[in-house]
Amino acid sequence: MKPYTILSAHCDKRCISEYHFKLTENMVEYFILFRMAPRKGRKEDQPAVVSVAPQAPEGVKRFGVAHIFASFNDTFVHITDLSGRETICRVTGGMKVKADRDEASPYAAMLAAQDAAERCKALGITALHIKLRATGGTKTKTPGPGAQSALRALARSGMKIGRIEDVTPIPSDSTRRKGGRRGRRL
Repeated sequence: MKPYTILSAHCDKRCISEYHFKLTENMVEYFILFRMAPRKGRKEDQPAVVSVAPQAPEGVKRFGVAHIFASFNDTFVHITDLSGRETICRVTGGMKVKADRDEASPYAAMLAAQDAAERCKALGITALHIKLRATGGTKTKTPGPGAQSALRALARSGMKIGRIEDVTPIPSDSTRRKGGRRGRRL
């Protein structure tokens, strides 16, 4: 939408995108809308200096949590703050390779982990706790092929590793597994 200028009885200027009416205590003020003229003069704006996060002092470790979900179809590297609420970066193996069959490969997981580590360093995170997860539940409890290479890539990219924890969901007593009474027949 194009911006408009409002001129009211008080002659205060504001940019809006639709017609507005302002209701005061005793009367209704009607605003007259005029289309604003395009900017003249400088075409390009000077790039604003954006600092992403305050840099940690040298030698101080700032921790995050890397949730690595490695299935046999894809590998997710999801980095959050320590509480797990705020996502810092999420990269998958499928974002790094073209072919669908390569999404779960160790190479794609390595690229995803390197990309996530770069983003962490830019935000000032220097150390990671690792939470490794397989599909779990009624499905396989073993992590996919990308788990080990993602973990190795995080360590080799200069991130300090805190704790490594397996958080694969293991059912104590679960719903019925697929495949039927006699299992999947090959």
